[in-house]
Amino acid sequence: MKLTEPVPGGPCWVELSTSDVGAAQAFYAALFGWRSETDPRPEAGGYTTARLGEDAVAAFSPLYRPEQRPAWTVSFATEDADASAEAVRSAGGTVLMGPMDVFDQGRFTVVADPAGAVFSLWQARAGRFNDPGTLGWTELRTPDPQGALAFYPAVFGWTVSDSAHFTHWGVDGADFGGMKQQGEEERARTPAHWLPYFTVSDTERTAAGALSAGGEPLAPPAHIPGGPWVATLRDPQGARFGIHTP
Repeated sequence: MKLTEPVPGGPCWVELSTSDVGAAQAFYAALFGWRSETDPRPEAGGYTTARLGEDAVAAFSPLYRPEQRPAWTVSFATEDADASAEAVRSAGGTVLMGPMDVFDQGRFTVVADPAGAVFSLWQARAGRFNDPGTLGWTELRTPDPQGALAFYPAVFGWTVSDSAHFTHWGVDGADFGGMKQQGEEERARTPAHWLPYFTVSDTERTAAGALSAGGEPLAPPAHIPGGPWVATLRDPQGARFGIHTP
């Protein structure tokens, strides 16, 4: 069983911090059909919401520190951002920002697990999940899978199902993501992170469109036996993401 909508404890939102918000808007509009609206208030710092139809599904923001790399951040829904931030601390993670109120959108905090994978928590905000053009899967890439197996169920109460090569995360048994262990070579290039996968109707066609729009392939389209078609890509500014066809 797969998760089909945002629920407490599950993925609910995704944000891209990028060196060129305008170029990112054009790239992802071509890929997913998103249209963008930038908040004009100075205190919003250029925060731009991406919409599919009338629904908000993602966001873009400029980089706020010179050393920051373009990257997607996955958000998980919580009914109490302050309590969830404390649960992160108690389980050995780190609170990097907040919790704080964000205009009328809800309460927000940025945290990291013990291996350094950054994610965020949103109280009272949710986009669509697992529809074409929206976030549909999340994957934790970590050098410490045993630590993650202790941390995330303690924070969120996630259910866990294991196979020989892959661990699935779920909410009450409905899977929304998984985990892969980083080898030494990957860990040297990329720290622990959450990789978002966007649902598309045709992985091969969307991957080809990403390349023609200036993206780069990281792993070409492939069919997982008994599962989805998947591919991983890098956008023109360097942010990594995945696409999948359930």
